[in-house]
This record gives sequence, C-alpha cells and structure tokens, in this order.
Amino acid sequence: MLPQIATPKYDMIVPSTGKPITYRPYLVKEEKILLIALESEDDTQIENAVVQLIEACVEEDIDVNMLTMFDVEYIFISLRSKSVGEGIKLRTKCESCDQPNEVKVNLDDVEIIGKDNTEVQTVKLSDDLSVVMHWPYVINKLTTKEKTNQVESIIAVVAKCIETIYYGEDTYAAKDSTSREVKEFVENLASDQFEKLGDVIASMPYVSYDMNYKCEHCEKENHVELKGLSDFFT
Repeated sequence: MLPQIATPKYDMIVPSTGKPITYRPYLVKEEKILLIALESEDDTQIENAVVQLIEACVEEDIDVNMLTMFDVEYIFISLRSKSVGEGIKLRTKCESCDQPNEVKVNLDDVEIIGKDNTEVQTVKLSDDLSVVMHWPYVINKLTTKEKTNQVESIIAVVAKCIETIYYGEDTYAAKDSTSREVKEFVENLASDQFEKLGDVIASMPYVSYDMNYKCEHCEKENHVELKGLSDFFT
C-alpha cells in the first residue's frame, strides 16, 4: 500500500460569526474541480466549485451554503494561499494603453472591507414598519442566478435576506412564511422602501486587494481594487 501523505492544518476565524475553524490545503483531486469550473468561465460553476472545496477542506461540520458570500470568498482565498502559495500572478490590462500586464498578488494581504459591519441590520421603513435583514448567504446568490433579469434577481435576494418583519404590534418571522409570501411582501413595498433594503445588501462586506503596478508598456502607474472571487481569477 502506498503511503498517505500528511497535510498541514491551519486555523482561521469565520468573518461573519467570529467562530474558529480548522482547514487544510486543497489537494490535486480537489483542485481539478476548480480548474474544470474555471475553464467553463461560468460564474455559477466557479462558485459551486469553491463551495465544494471549502466543504472538503474545512474540518468542522459547517453548512457552507449558509455562510455569507464574504465568508466564502475569504475562506477560499485563505485556502488558495496555503494550497498554491501566498503569491499568485494575474493578467490585467493597463488603464491607459490597454496592454496586458502580469502582476503578482500577495493573497496574505487580502482584507475584508466593512468587516465590522457584520451584524444583522434593522431597517425602519415607516413609523410602524421595520425589517430585520441578514447578509446574503452563498446559497441565496447561487439560486438567484437563474432569474430572468437583474430586477428579479435583486428582489429575490432581498426577500431571502429578510429575517423578521415588525408591523405595529405584530412580529412576523420570515421562516414561518413561504418564500412566495415574502417575495410578495417585498414587491408591495414603495420604491423608496425597497431602495433602503437594497442599500443594505449593497453595503455587505467584501474581500479586497489594492493592486498597484507600473505598466511595462507605457509606464503608467495603475491602481486597481480587486473585489469578489471573479477578480482573483482574472
């Protein structure tokens, strides 16, 4: 029998919950899943592959689908750093001459913008109506990709992020209602009320890296912020 190669283990804190988890680097068989997804150039396939890698590499019994998007992004970038090295090379076009440049990114320098803003949000929509919202879970994003247009997708995400509705003296837990009922509640809001809920989603923390480099063609200084998973696969 061939030897089983031991893999190192690392600890990190889940940004949205503050809970510690232990993880290992991903293996070749798991990286293959990611590479196949990257070849498809389909965001949904890539995000599904990332979820599979996290499920395989995190020791704790956690429901990855119930992690927020910024949790998943941060955990995966930490995984990638320990699996392929803290430095990766990305190809990006110069803002001035549009020529491609190869730039090294140090994954250990990736940070979460708005990381202190991780609590549930209470949004007052009128004197007698308030809504408590949580951040979008990764499963919310993956299951709303199929919506026919952007407006429908936003409505669906907002509806899935509603936790509790306070109306006058009454309290309504979203989990006690059907997804259709919650969606209809959102669709019956006034435009300015819906905008307030959308602003909460837009303020969600996100992974970020400031990429600064001089173009090797025109010597223009470039300053680019990488944010979200897709930017780290450019």
